[in-house]
Amino acid sequence: MSIGAGEFTLDYASPPHDRAPVTTIAWRLAHLIDVFGPPTAPHFDGSLAGHRAVAYPGTAEAALRQLDDGHDAWIRDVRHLGAAGLAQPQGAISPPEYADAPMAKLILHVHREVIHHGAEVSLLRDLYLWKGSRGHL
Repeated sequence: MSIGAGEFTLDYASPPHDRAPVTTIAWRLAHLIDVFGPPTAPHFDGSLAGHRAVAYPGTAEAALRQLDDGHDAWIRDVRHLGAAGLAQPQGAISPPEYADAPMAKLILHVHREVIHHGAEVSLLRDLYLWKGSRGHL
């Protein structure tokens, strides 16, 4: 299935393939943009069901700007939660099986996704830079 609005979309399989394909840097950046969510949407209020699909950019520069904007909004909203907000249940913003889990669990999940896919982007970028270099392992 294709996720997103506009000329560029994110291909996604639900349920996932038994053996996931190797994805591009662009796919991973788009996934991270989704993980942070739209910078204009409140991250911890209400339900995410009504949010518009993301319009993914067509250039690396625009993708990095969109990722930075999403990150900044995410961090702002996490800081705004405070200690009491971290302990509150996720409720309607998460699937029913996580509704009673504390907000901190959702935040840890998002941060794990960012570390995981950010590291993959770095690896792919390094491999691309070394592509064709002879004499270096």
